[in-house]
This record gives sequence, C-alpha cells and structure tokens, in this order.
Amino acid sequence: MTSDNAAADRNPPATPSDEADRKQLRLAKEEGAKYLASLEYMANEVADNGGQQHAGDFIVAFAQERAEGMYEMKDGKLEWAEAAKDKNCHMEIAVLDATDHRFVPYLDITCTLKKEGEPPVEFKPQFLWHPGLYHYGQDLKVPGDGTYDLHVAIAAPTFPRHDEVNGKRYGEPVEVTFEKIAITTGRE
Repeated sequence: MTSDNAAADRNPPATPSDEADRKQLRLAKEEGAKYLASLEYMANEVADNGGQQHAGDFIVAFAQERAEGMYEMKDGKLEWAEAAKDKNCHMEIAVLDATDHRFVPYLDITCTLKKEGEPPVEFKPQFLWHPGLYHYGQDLKVPGDGTYDLHVAIAAPTFPRHDEVNGKRYGEPVEVTFEKIAITTGRE
C-alpha cells in the first residue's frame, strides 16, 4: 500500500479561518501524517494484505489479518475473549480525511466480501481501539483462502462540523471496491 499523494492535489489544504488558525491546521496535518504512517505500517508489514483508495472527502483503507481475540466489556468489566471458533478472518477498515489524513470517527460503514462462486459476506465493522491504529473492524467467517472483492459503503456522517470555511465536507455517501484482494484465513 502506498500513500495516495494525488489526494493532496484533489483536496486543497484547509484554509485558516476564525475557527482554525495556521498553527492548528499544521498540527492537524502533522497528526494525520503520523496516522497515515501507522496505517501504512499496519497494511504493509503487519497485516496479511492491505490497500487504500481515495473516495470523495475520504481515503478508505483496509488491512486483513487472521481472526483475533480482544478485550470486551462484560458486566462492567473488561474480559479477554478469544476469536470465536467459527471466525477465520479479521477485516480492518480505516477512514481518513483526504485533506489532513486524520482518522474519521463515528461512521456508519457497511462492507461486503465476495469470493467468486460463494455467497457474499456482509458486515458492519465497529470502532476498535488498537494501540497503534484506530480503525473499524470485525472478525468474520469467510469460505476460505482466496481472492475476494471488498466493497465498502460509508454513509454521510450525521455529526456536526466546525468551521464555516473548512467544515463543508463529508456531505455525500461514498463507496469503494477493492478488487481481487488475497485473503489468508486462520485464527491468531
């Protein structure tokens, strides 16, 4: 996975306003650069596969790994839960602002994984805290190793946006398809 440098050409830099001065905008871009570096590390060196595409006001990325356990809140306490025995794939989705590359939270995302000759696997990834990379994700049961298409649909978010100059973004739903991605199944 390589960074989408063309995104900077399609999305002009944010403009100072009464809401965000030059320093704040520079700090946001620095934060985004660090997030993008963490994403590229995850997709290229940690995960089994990964990729990214520019879509509207977003950069949409995925990383695929084997199903994995994680902490979950149960009865007010954190408990470790191994990946369910019927799960064999962990799909991660990261959504970045195309201008400053910061992670975009609170999104309604619907995904479909499709392997030729098999029924589609549809899922709605949830936000997952990770020590190196905030992302949306979910463990899945897929038919097995092979080549899949991953379709990602993101609804226009309903959260308010600050800034009359820079805030008019994320107003349209977006969809991307990553074609012919190699999926490696298993459990960690």
